[in-house]
Amino acid sequence: MPVHKRTVVVGNAHTLKSPVGIVRILAAIFACVTFSLVAHSRAWYGRIGDLCMFSWCFCFVVTIIILIVEFAGVQSRMPVSWKNFPITFAMFAVLMCLSASIIYPLNFIEDKSYAGDRRTYEIVATVFSCLTTLAYIIEVSLTRAQPGEITGYMATVPGLLKVIESYIACVIFVFISEPPLYEGHDALKWCLSVYCICFIISVLVIIMCVGECTSWLPCAFEKFVSGYALIAVLFYASALIIWPIFQFDSKHGGNPRRPSNCRNFSGPYTLCVFDKAVAIAVLTAVNLLVYIGDLVHSARLIFITVL
Repeated sequence: MPVHKRTVVVGNAHTLKSPVGIVRILAAIFACVTFSLVAHSRAWYGRIGDLCMFSWCFCFVVTIIILIVEFAGVQSRMPVSWKNFPITFAMFAVLMCLSASIIYPLNFIEDKSYAGDRRTYEIVATVFSCLTTLAYIIEVSLTRAQPGEITGYMATVPGLLKVIESYIACVIFVFISEPPLYEGHDALKWCLSVYCICFIISVLVIIMCVGECTSWLPCAFEKFVSGYALIAVLFYASALIIWPIFQFDSKHGGNPRRPSNCRNFSGPYTLCVFDKAVAIAVLTAVNLLVYIGDLVHSARLIFITVL
């Protein structure tokens, strides 16, 4: 009877010892410590607390999956482009953990006069959340495309900007969720349409790159993203003009002054409708700058490709 030798699968240990692997391990450890401290002290509640916990847990789980896949060396068997997926996730993780590092202490760290263990846990959790953000920033800097390097689109500057564009749009949707902000005039509904259209296209571009579906486009991918960036700049420029006019100009039904009842909200960092309108105007301007940078870099990619 023949003896069958059992095949032992040896992992790619060098992937864990590389600078990127070490940074990913640190990011996973920091994220785990963060949500463990918050869960142990039960120092989270409500939608904001759930959002912070989801950010830390999601980043931890996906980072562990990436480490396991690269250690096992099965990247080619994954249903996604491994040139695009890890850095796309890392960029999203930077934004998610950065947001959690800002909104968590603002909403959950108690008064300084309170010296209980819970406040200590909250402060330490905030520190580790910042360390998690820093680890993901380092990962993005290590894995992004260098000049002259052939890699996935999401590792380039326009690809990373697509992630930022879509994330800022998500934050805008959080602020614009109340109908009174956009139901007052058709022009405000146009602004909402701008945010939705640009968000959907940015997400579709990310999905096509991660899923390696760019060949489905009827034109060259570089021309598509450049044309989209140009349209998005024009759309956001119109929204940047229209939104403040119809929100803050009394001639068009807006409110130029912050109402006194904005100060009567329950939480110190709870925003009233006027504050949300201001936040949307600021985020619109920020996203417009991001789209302008995207347009410049996308046009440069086309120029290099043509040459």
